[in-house]
Amino acid sequence: MGSPKPRWHVLPRSSHLATFPVGTFCLLASVAVVMATPCPRSCHCSERNGVIVQCVSRNLDRIPRDLPEDTVTLLLSSNRISHIPSQAFKNLRRLRELDLSQNHIESIDSGAFLGVSEGLRTLDLSNNQLHSVPKEAFAKLSARIRLSSNPWHCECSLQEVLRELRLDPETVNEVICHTSVQEKYAGRPVIQVLDSGINFCNFHHKTTDVAMFVTMFGWFAMVIAYVIYYIRHNQEDARRHMEYLKSLPSSSHISKDFDTASTVL
Repeated sequence: MGSPKPRWHVLPRSSHLATFPVGTFCLLASVAVVMATPCPRSCHCSERNGVIVQCVSRNLDRIPRDLPEDTVTLLLSSNRISHIPSQAFKNLRRLRELDLSQNHIESIDSGAFLGVSEGLRTLDLSNNQLHSVPKEAFAKLSARIRLSSNPWHCECSLQEVLRELRLDPETVNEVICHTSVQEKYAGRPVIQVLDSGINFCNFHHKTTDVAMFVTMFGWFAMVIAYVIYYIRHNQEDARRHMEYLKSLPSSSHISKDFDTASTVL
């Protein structure tokens, strides 16, 4: 008799899946998510508790539109971006870190960070061309912010903006007044100026009061000039009227002429 043929035990399909390592499934699922998530052509995307989008030094002049919705870190430093439009990151609900440093940013719309303001943890706007920002742009923003190395104009609106922000303590003294409503504060750290008791909003109110006073004085002067002109014009008319009346023949002269004419007749 020949040796018995070995009997192979074939597991059902479901049994094969049950014995497949769970960790392998998780890894494959993560890879599948990254591969399925669109990544901007000019950027590099990787997975680490969410998508990290790296677009550093890619010569970008605007915020990429096709960003993955599960982005947690967005690195856009060292580009040519000059403007942050309203709702530029509105679909990035998981965004925690945003780096916009070393660009050419000159303006930020009021609603630039709508949709991400409450979840954002760090925001880097250092080394740009910002003179001022609207207060509404940072509404509800609790992130730690870097604003250093920008040509800030120190006045009331900037003071009101800084009052609401959590500035990065490592760079707070690098937020410098490039220009100011009073030139003597140019070149000094904004926080040091404010801590010394200076209130830029007082200068604003004083300037406004002076402007209102000048405007009121101008209107008052115009009214006085009109009254004087009106009086002089009336006086001239009155003088001409009197001269006209004097040029008319008097009533006694007319009566004598009438009597003479009657006698002749």
